[in-house]
Amino acid sequence: MIELIAPGWYGAFADELMHRLRYRVFKERLDWNVRTTGGFEIDSFDSLKPHYLVLRDSASRVGGGVRLLPSTGPTMLQDAFSRLSEGRTVPEEPSVWKSSRFALDLPPSEPKGSGNIAAATYELPAGMIEFGLSRRLTSIVTVTDLRMEPILRRAGWPLARIGQPQTIGTTRAVAGCLDVSEESLAAVRHNGSLGGPVLWAPVLCTGT
Repeated sequence: MIELIAPGWYGAFADELMHRLRYRVFKERLDWNVRTTGGFEIDSFDSLKPHYLVLRDSASRVGGGVRLLPSTGPTMLQDAFSRLSEGRTVPEEPSVWKSSRFALDLPPSEPKGSGNIAAATYELPAGMIEFGLSRRLTSIVTVTDLRMEPILRRAGWPLARIGQPQTIGTTRAVAGCLDVSEESLAAVRHNGSLGGPVLWAPVLCTGT
């Protein structure tokens, strides 16, 4: 199950926010040059009231997450990694949001789905698409580690590259667009053997 944590609800879900997860993944595992404090990874985009999608693994630990922001405001692609777009125009409109800090930290014992990928791995893309459909989005633009590209492809949600992969610090990164549609959602659900909606969002319809 994926939890949607919207602005205004951070305090109620403080223990579930993904800053500890990001520290484990981006600082400890990948050794990125990120700002950390007390076992948390936090950056300036966290102050812009993003929506967070948080995935719990089979042991109820936060095992995955992603941050979502409207494309009409500051985003990581525009302000931190603009060279990944190679001068191409990146959509900035209400029907397009941008994702960042996509992170997974699942134990080896996590049940496997299609393609020998952890079954929970399919839930996070499905939750992103469900969120997008609830907001009438057409696409989600993202910057991701190049190693995520084949995982997204196997999940049935291929990345349409905006530019070619480039080295950012110690990571090969790529920017691209992800389709938000009923067809994409059906593909991810099928490949992940998901029986239905995965997004638990008690505040989804509040507009916050």
